[in-house]
Amino acid sequence: MDTAENLSEIIDGCRNRQNKAFSHLIDIYANRLYGYFYRLTGRADVSEELLSEVFLKLVEKIDSYRDGSFDIWLFRVATNVFRDYLRTRRREKKFLVWKERQMLISSQPGPSTTDDTADILQGNLEKLDEETRELLVMRYYSQLSFKQIAQMRSEPIGTVLSKVHRGLKKLRELMTKP
Repeated sequence: MDTAENLSEIIDGCRNRQNKAFSHLIDIYANRLYGYFYRLTGRADVSEELLSEVFLKLVEKIDSYRDGSFDIWLFRVATNVFRDYLRTRRREKKFLVWKERQMLISSQPGPSTTDDTADILQGNLEKLDEETRELLVMRYYSQLSFKQIAQMRSEPIGTVLSKVHRGLKKLRELMTKP
């Protein structure tokens, strides 16, 4: 990652509506944000859509960023975009439940012959409650520190540590079930 001084210059360029600065900021954060969304949703298409939405919000809201950790500010924007997505998704829940049932029915002919750990991990992440999944993804896939997560969520660091610990314990239990 670029130094804080370079990041500050890039952010100033974004505030001055310089396309090159926005492009550079996207290059810096696209992979981390995509990974964050992918681990939360398990879907590449939704992750790409949410990533696009974050960068649109970035253009709209860059002037609202004040001094402090840009990572925290940007991931707060990303979290809000994800929560908006969840609200929309809840409104369509009946349709999604029906579709999931159809997918389960069509995928039941026999046991899977592939033992892809990443797919198993993703499936087990989806079994966790939204808050726990979000915390684990922020910490381990988006590489945010416990301190950054605590600041972003306005929670004591001890609370974040214990929630992540409980989430990891639950995920381990899910991963070891046959």
